[in-house]
Amino acid sequence: MTHPAAVIFDCDGTLLDSMDFWHSLDDRLAARAGVTLTKADRDYLTACTMEECGAYFHEQLGVGASAADVVNAFDDELLRFYQHEVQPKPGACELVRALANAGVPMAVASSTPPRLLRIGLERAGLADAMEAIVSVEDVHSSKREPLVYDTARAALGTERAETWGVEDALYAVRTLKRAGYRTLAVFDSMTAGTPEELSAEADAFVMSLEEALTWRRERDTPSQ
Repeated sequence: MTHPAAVIFDCDGTLLDSMDFWHSLDDRLAARAGVTLTKADRDYLTACTMEECGAYFHEQLGVGASAADVVNAFDDELLRFYQHEVQPKPGACELVRALANAGVPMAVASSTPPRLLRIGLERAGLADAMEAIVSVEDVHSSKREPLVYDTARAALGTERAETWGVEDALYAVRTLKRAGYRTLAVFDSMTAGTPEELSAEADAFVMSLEEALTWRRERDTPSQ
């Protein structure tokens, strides 16, 4: 990712250390109905919008009085978490600061609802560095399609081929690749994608944003 024209970051699992909370919330909601989530359940939920999650929990797993009831339960707990607990991933603030200092425009494209997304990024001190913060709810399209990335990219004024997408989720890396973006995959959890899967799909792969920062510095340092 040497001197990229622009960078679009995913949020949860990439910039924010939040996916363990999301998974624990999934488990707790499923437990209310006496259900244990399977790998297939988790794989599906990983790519869902909040509304799709609510519908799946209610219609397929029998959680809550309605899909809206499930969404409200998610929202209440997530709001407290993003307001008071969420932390940036190791290396996130440093990498964003380095890119900002180099004049690289940045945006966020996320599956998290807009209000929670901005609250979390502001708590982590990352919101002000972004030219755009776009949720799938803003564009009414999940990350199975590239619209959320394209909307963020429009604010940056760059072409797909010169714009890097930074993601931890395998399915999202694949969406970016199909659409013609450059891709940097960063490992977060085996649920989102294994190191082997991510490295096979992306243009570049790192185990953490700390590693991405070191890698970028090494590539930017002229040979002696």
